[in-house]
Amino acid sequence: MTDMRAVSPSLAPGESREADTYWYGEEPADRRVRTKAVLEALRVYRAAELAMRRRTRESMSMGENELLVLRYLLREPNRQVRPGELTRHLGLSTASTTAILDRLERSGHITRVANPDDRRSIFVQATDRAHAEVRQTLGNMHDRMLAAVIDMSPEESDVVVNFLHRMSDAVDGVAVDAGSHASP
Repeated sequence: MTDMRAVSPSLAPGESREADTYWYGEEPADRRVRTKAVLEALRVYRAAELAMRRRTRESMSMGENELLVLRYLLREPNRQVRPGELTRHLGLSTASTTAILDRLERSGHITRVANPDDRRSIFVQATDRAHAEVRQTLGNMHDRMLAAVIDMSPEESDVVVNFLHRMSDAVDGVAVDAGSHASP
């Protein structure tokens, strides 16, 4: 990992100014170094998170969508969730959602329960086994994440939360601005 604080804003022999401003524009050198440091730290975090998700999927023998279904169901365990709601949440076809639910049911992570008000529909619920396995697999990670932020001051928390919201908005806006090539 590169320590961006140690990167000199001056150009190395033979390095062009264009390489230094390729993504970051014509900002003052100190601002460019800070910007690169923040974005590099975010990239490193994202890579660590992706690796953790891969390890979690492997340890639970599940794909990403199966984990997303369990997380959705476990967020509000007493809520009655229909398969169509999961289809919309995942952005998949009905057939793909059904295949995911079939796998989760075979593995004992969900049950399908008849809707008592409408016999044509069902509700999907996470099982006690799913609750236990998720707690066992992800509990340590959540404890470590909590320990990393618990002592932040209110001001630090506000800065981080605002930053992450701005980054989420920037990333979510990419599909809308797909034709745009301008750097911020």
